[in-house]
Amino acid sequence: MLVRPASRTDLDPIVAMLSDDPLGATREDPSLPAAQAYVDAFGAIDADPNQILLVAVDEDDVLGCLQLTLIPGLSRRGMWRGQIEGVRIHRSARGRGLGAQMVGKAIDICRDRGCGLVQLTTDTTRPEALRFYEKLGFVQSHHGLKLPL
Repeated sequence: MLVRPASRTDLDPIVAMLSDDPLGATREDPSLPAAQAYVDAFGAIDADPNQILLVAVDEDDVLGCLQLTLIPGLSRRGMWRGQIEGVRIHRSARGRGLGAQMVGKAIDICRDRGCGLVQLTTDTTRPEALRFYEKLGFVQSHHGLKLPL
């Protein structure tokens, strides 16, 4: 399994994975080719050196994805942090350690870029995801809040 930065040709399988769960099914559009909003978002991510979209591939098959955002901050003495979002593993590849490999790669990137911590959120309706992240060493330290706009 190879974990690498995503390319534009990976977009359709990424969107398919984002839409392939109960939450994603209600908020994503898996139609092909990918809707222009996804194409535009990919372009913005790809152009920003502090945004890294990773995919896990086996030969030509995209089996996992995640987005890593590197965030500069003034708090904690100007510390940078990494924010992991949108972690998905194709249903055919779950349970093989691919998620841990991808998150590990993201953590390595954060260390290499001088981040002092890595953070993420997981939806409260996904207790299995919470257990997964806790096994990787993440701890619940804050309450997350969202305001839909």
